[in-house]
Amino acid sequence: MNKKVFLDINVVIDIIDEARASHLKAKNMLIKIIEQDYEIYMSEDVITTIYYILKGNIKVLYFFKNIMNKWNVVPFGKDVIEESIDFSILNNSDFEDILQCMCAKKNGCKIFITNDKKFIDCGIEILDYDQFLKR
Repeated sequence: MNKKVFLDINVVIDIIDEARASHLKAKNMLIKIIEQDYEIYMSEDVITTIYYILKGNIKVLYFFKNIMNKWNVVPFGKDVIEESIDFSILNNSDFEDILQCMCAKKNGCKIFITNDKKFIDCGIEILDYDQFLKR
């Protein structure tokens, strides 16, 4: 059974930032992911984007340091970028969302967790916190 889960940027921010409304759900989701022995994936661009969004908080760097040997932080690669551009043009879709989803597919993830209610179907299972926690 494939036990690979890809986390969207909004999910990772919810895990880090205790002030966010979804922090507790994100924390419970992360506990379940760890307890059920999933491999965690996220794209490498998430690191710089989160650092920028959270205004250079030192806590963020410690979080990244902690996950670097535990999570799979993966690149897009030229093929994923080109495929995402084509998909986005053809479907008039959110390019950044497609990049993340195609990266997840490239790395064999079967589940993509996001808070984005408008996240496009790109061929893998898209779940929010509640859906994942009910599994």
